[in-house]
Amino acid sequence: MDRANRKRIALIGTGHRGTSMWGINVVKGYGDFVEIVALCDLNGLRAERARGFLGIDAPIYADAQEMIAAVKPDTVIICTRDSNHDEMIVRALEAGVNVITEKPMTTTAEKVRRILDAEKRTGKRVDVTFNYRYAPTVRKIKELLNSGVIGDVTSIDFHWFLDNKHGADYFRRWHAIEENSGSLFVHKSTHHFDLMNWYLDDDPEDVFAFASLRKYGKVNPFRGERCKTCPHASYCDYYMDISQDPWLEALYEDPSREDGYVRDACVFREEINIPDTMSAMIRYRKGVQVTYSVNTYMPIEGHFIAFDGTKGRIQMRQFERQPWETPEHDEILLVRNFGGAETIKVPHEPGGHFGGDPKLQDMLFKPDTPDPLNQRAGSRAGAMSVLCGIAALQSSKTGQMVSVSKLLDPAQAIAA
Repeated sequence: MDRANRKRIALIGTGHRGTSMWGINVVKGYGDFVEIVALCDLNGLRAERARGFLGIDAPIYADAQEMIAAVKPDTVIICTRDSNHDEMIVRALEAGVNVITEKPMTTTAEKVRRILDAEKRTGKRVDVTFNYRYAPTVRKIKELLNSGVIGDVTSIDFHWFLDNKHGADYFRRWHAIEENSGSLFVHKSTHHFDLMNWYLDDDPEDVFAFASLRKYGKVNPFRGERCKTCPHASYCDYYMDISQDPWLEALYEDPSREDGYVRDACVFREEINIPDTMSAMIRYRKGVQVTYSVNTYMPIEGHFIAFDGTKGRIQMRQFERQPWETPEHDEILLVRNFGGAETIKVPHEPGGHFGGDPKLQDMLFKPDTPDPLNQRAGSRAGAMSVLCGIAALQSSKTGQMVSVSKLLDPAQAIAA
């Protein structure tokens, strides 16, 4: 592509995800196709640090609407807190700008409907960054399901394990407050629900869930404000020395002087109001039944998934971090009802999420990238995964089964 015809990109939100995947990686890998022409963040010092990491001289704005009016980008990439994605998305769409948004697309059913309405009214596009769709093992499973090798899928068993590093990290940050993230049933599980929706090419219909806070927050006998000043640092298993991480120091520690947001908040602080232990039963429109769980304080990181079909079974255990050595590939076990078993080895690929991140960015930034598996996810995919998480959280609070379609269209609930 002629560099003079590159798409103009503006980045809203310059925290870890925005600066790394949607900043540094885009500048280094996709400079022939796109150009980052502006940065936007309420924290000016963080935005300045991010600009330095990116090695660009783009202007910095504190107001997204002002930025869009001034630089007139073709696309904005949104990496702000989940709870204000809808505000950023709708502003951009109404200004005639396409949107790429980090997952989850948003956090409430009302906000989902607002985004879908704005996209329909404006004719612009929302892409949701479901990078797990692009991981090599996930792609292979999708191909196997599409081939019909196990017949019609009747049930799925899906369990995600977050370890004491990654899982705990959500409870250090703004994600630990439901009003910000919608809970991990929304923020984290949106990935998992989207995978199932995509694997099945179907919509979740009914959700029944349980959830509780068993490890973090107020259940612990001691707590502090943050690790840096904590009197319990010498014996707390979750103590983190932020000064040992130059990246976090640059993006969060010094910038905390401007907004008070620290990156090493206590995982046991009493204001935490999201569950850390979650499970759900999901029924799909075509009848598939799903058992699902996510736990956030495990000694392992990764997931297990199994598909039962009318002709056989597919199962896979993916290891991301664990206290033993694993090979640089995943193994999918394919078992036919009357034809024996086959182990399919899928090598890991370079880049984040075993190669999923660069494949997602190829799809978004390289013109005419083929999409035979329908991996590129739009607003409807974003909506259905979020609504499944919202339904799960609502069910865990009420003890009642929740209809996903009624969340999407409240008129159904009135008519029922």
